[in-house]
Amino acid sequence: MDQIAVLIPCYNEEKTIGKVVRDAKAALPEATIYVYDNNSKDRTVELAKEAGAVIRYEHMQGKGNVIRRMFREIDAKCYIMVDGDDTYPMEYAREMVDKVLTHNADMVVGDRLSSTYFTENKRPFHNMGNTVVRGSINRLFRCDIKDIMTGYRAFSYTFVKTFPVMSKGFEIETEMTIHAVNNNMQVENVIVEYRDRPEGSESKLSTYSDGMKVLFTIMRLFREYKPYSFFGLLSFVLGILSVGFFIPVLVEYFETGLVLRFPTLIVCGFVAVAAIQSFFAGLILNNVAQRDRKNFEMDLNRVYGEYVSKL
Repeated sequence: MDQIAVLIPCYNEEKTIGKVVRDAKAALPEATIYVYDNNSKDRTVELAKEAGAVIRYEHMQGKGNVIRRMFREIDAKCYIMVDGDDTYPMEYAREMVDKVLTHNADMVVGDRLSSTYFTENKRPFHNMGNTVVRGSINRLFRCDIKDIMTGYRAFSYTFVKTFPVMSKGFEIETEMTIHAVNNNMQVENVIVEYRDRPEGSESKLSTYSDGMKVLFTIMRLFREYKPYSFFGLLSFVLGILSVGFFIPVLVEYFETGLVLRFPTLIVCGFVAVAAIQSFFAGLILNNVAQRDRKNFEMDLNRVYGEYVSKL
């Protein structure tokens, strides 16, 4: 088992990967540096190897797929994950490691948004997207995470081995954050500087398509982790619509003594039934979610026992 494992997912990062590996070795001399190549077509692998990294591969395209492979293969007391684009200074890594090893943090978030991100980043829609995602998750899950989409994080062994990777692409960071918050894991924050990509280095993140995937991931996880809130809100909206359909029919009945809008009344009935179904679906799925939480706690204890036995 490694003391510290630095995990660097990479796809066509020949402009920066050598510097990132060297900076990681300088900041954490005792760490093992792993570069996971995701079908790069440039000199990423060659330059990472020259800089002293251990090279491994994931042939299924997508950052989520790479992280699944990393977490499955590497055993370490502490993991540092950083992008290969040299946008995150490695001098903050020691503080992040210490929070895991000495302060029992399960996940440490490298917070760009509280420092230089909005001035350094030259893509305004990315700035807006980060703000929207952060606000949505903090409101829906009642937490106060400072940076949701950051690629600079530290993890404990128990987090890595109990995190079920479901996403294939860049929405993986959102999934990590919600998983930690929902399962009451210890999340800490380290403010880090952010610098934009150097000239000639291109972001792999699509502002619109990946942004929509992130928003759909938030709603999917809100439905899975908070089913009572999700279906309760849906039931409330359907109930309001049902009442809205019914009021004109009722007013007309009091005025004429007749029901002249049978189609509206039928629609009202179906919407009311859907509202009732949504409410009870939320109740049932909430019990399932509570059972899953209990099972997760048991898995956490089991994984921690395995971790202690490997020390």
